[in-house]
Amino acid sequence: MAKATIKQVAAAAEVSTATVSRVLNDSDYVSDEIKERVMAAVNQLNYRPSAIARSLKQDRTYMIGVVVPDISNPYFMGISRGIEDIVGKEGFQLIFCSSDENPDKERRLLKLMQEKRVDAVVLATSGGNDPAIQQLADAKMPIVLVDRKPDSPEAGLTLDLVAEDNTEGASLLTRKLLEDGHTAIGVVNGPTRSSTGRERLDGVRKAMKEYGLNEEPMVYNGDFSTEDGIRAVRHFLSSERRPTAIISLNNRMSLGVLLEIVRSGLKIPADIAVASFGEVEAGPLLKESGLYYMKQHPYDMGIKAGEILLRRIRDEAPLSEPEIEIYSNEVKQLN
Repeated sequence: MAKATIKQVAAAAEVSTATVSRVLNDSDYVSDEIKERVMAAVNQLNYRPSAIARSLKQDRTYMIGVVVPDISNPYFMGISRGIEDIVGKEGFQLIFCSSDENPDKERRLLKLMQEKRVDAVVLATSGGNDPAIQQLADAKMPIVLVDRKPDSPEAGLTLDLVAEDNTEGASLLTRKLLEDGHTAIGVVNGPTRSSTGRERLDGVRKAMKEYGLNEEPMVYNGDFSTEDGIRAVRHFLSSERRPTAIISLNNRMSLGVLLEIVRSGLKIPADIAVASFGEVEAGPLLKESGLYYMKQHPYDMGIKAGEILLRRIRDEAPLSEPEIEIYSNEVKQLN
């Protein structure tokens, strides 16, 4: 069955197509009697306005692209939920994409967002894509960076940013292990091409230096995945100098760390203490683990990002003046 057209609706209601458009978009005064006739015709013909045609006319698609490294990560899910709760009230829909920590895939997704004419982009970058991000910014596309910064902020790429104080957070987490007497600490880090990988490792080094430990920490660089947490523990356990504590700088890797320690028959914290940048959902299942973790606020960050998005889409603030919100974190411990 062919779809009804706006001309057929206008003919059935005995009005012009312009009047039908005004009624559907609530863009101008139309009498109640005319509205009733138009809506009756719409319902009778089961008419559905073309979203594409409407977006071309309004120069707005009411779509926002969200590109994150891992859409299955509860942290990024929390951010996305906060964004959705804010922009959804204004009729915007989110398009979720996962770059899988792959800069090439992220670049393709950013190009896709531009081709789909989304009204704005939220990006947690995997790194290595400053030129592609700059291209979107030059095209006046509102972009809000979440969790991660550009590779070289000093190079001139200044965008709205909602993130955590990664350096200080990792430093606080490391200090907890140092205060407990651990000096042989294994560090499970993500790729240093991302700002989170660089800044959190800097935070670990900062804390160790403050405690007079000037040697380079034992570092396993993974890819922010559970599998890399597992591989990191295997690496540390086979090392000549086994660590007495492990600090994992991402919640997904932390899950892998906990799984492999338990699988190896070791006890936490008696054999190896663990600290995690971010909460681990399975953490509470361990008895008396003493697990240190960084309490994060992804939903609040998403709320803030959503508020910035709406201001940018409404053109309520000049793009030359980026909004930057940095969240402080606190260390918690499981009993």
